[in-house]
Amino acid sequence: MSRALFIAMNAADVTQKCDAANVGISAIETLPNAGVRLVCMSAHGAEVMRQKLKSKLIDSDSERYRIRPRTPLW
Repeated sequence: MSRALFIAMNAADVTQKCDAANVGISAIETLPNAGVRLVCMSAHGAEVMRQKLKSKLIDSDSERYRIRPRTPLW
């Protein structure tokens, strides 16, 4: 079971819903097209949020921003 969910909401609303359901957030990132990618602290928390936000889930994997790690300058 994946801890990651793609949700068609903004980050503030998702954070508020997670707080209300007492679900820990491991990571949250804004998607380029719309919505957010939420990674919960546990698989159980992810399942709780899937049930609570069923109508807002994005079915397929959405495009994400590319993040390049910084290279050391030494």
